[in-house]
Amino acid sequence: MSSTLPSTIPSTHPAVAITTVGGPLELIPRPTEAPGPGEVLIHVQWTGSTPLDAHQAVGGLLITPENTPCVMGDAYGGTVVALGPSDPTTPQTLKVGDAVFGYAHRFPREKAHQTYITTDAYMVSNLPPNTTLPEAVTLPTNIVTAFHTISSDLQLPLPWPVPESYQPAEATTPILVWGAASSVGMFSLQVLRHWGYRHVYAVASGKHHATLRALGAAVCFDYTRPDVVEQIVAYATQESSKGSDGKRPKIPFVIDCIGSINGTLRPLTKIAERGTRIAVMLPVIKKHMSKDGLPETHGYLQNTFFRDHLQTEIIPTLLGQGILKPNTRRVVEGKTLLERAQNALDLLREGAPSGEKLVWRVAEADE
Repeated sequence: MSSTLPSTIPSTHPAVAITTVGGPLELIPRPTEAPGPGEVLIHVQWTGSTPLDAHQAVGGLLITPENTPCVMGDAYGGTVVALGPSDPTTPQTLKVGDAVFGYAHRFPREKAHQTYITTDAYMVSNLPPNTTLPEAVTLPTNIVTAFHTISSDLQLPLPWPVPESYQPAEATTPILVWGAASSVGMFSLQVLRHWGYRHVYAVASGKHHATLRALGAAVCFDYTRPDVVEQIVAYATQESSKGSDGKRPKIPFVIDCIGSINGTLRPLTKIAERGTRIAVMLPVIKKHMSKDGLPETHGYLQNTFFRDHLQTEIIPTLLGQGILKPNTRRVVEGKTLLERAQNALDLLREGAPSGEKLVWRVAEADE
């Protein structure tokens, strides 16, 4: 059973959508859906863009006749405007008027590039008082990806709450993060540092190394160097000689935040050894913005603990405590919702963002 919409909420609203692959974005009208049990209706004010937006709009990734027009976006920041009926299986801690942010992507009604979304309460984070909505929308997509990658793909424990004096078994084990200056990379460094993983190798352009060390990298390598693979292997070999028994790979864990066949996967074949566990961000890029590859996946909802606690509790707590730092932002301007969305897409297509997140206003300032 769904609630009814408050009289102040419009029955339809504009949404940014892909109607033709490779063509300009368009605005389409979408029904504003009243929240059902355990759900919440949010007026979206800010969003962030991701490379997946460009892979879909330019390359047609996951775009089919059945889902066209395809509403875009997965990181939102806004205000709670309605709550669904109470649901004993989903305790409701939100209230109308709360400033919130989050990651949601499963259905058109919860995609972020529209002025109203309806989603489950467990997909919502309360905004800490020390954070603005433009700052907050730099987090959810990539921090959820980082948590899922580390806990599920690498199978490194991230207990919550973090036990006092917690020391993970792999605290001094090398973990390589290639593409560490990407949003996922920077949040992976922060999560690993907070949970006590102290031996993280970061691979990124040299201009980002100081920032990455501040976020938790133990050592940095510049991927633009022609001998970067040799440098990494030599360093790992030297480190392993200090105490390894030789039975494990010199670098047992790898996070590839880029997923490029030539840019990252080929170099990693020269670094990984038998037994190395590698997590690769998807889609794997064979050609920039191509249809090849698989969708970025976020299976964290299969972990019932993370489903119920990651966005409702863990992320806002760590953000409020200053343990997680928002990405550097570039605010994309434009006179209208559609113009801002198109300008952000064009910047992604040009490969303009470097060490920063594109954010832009969804609702008009006077809404």
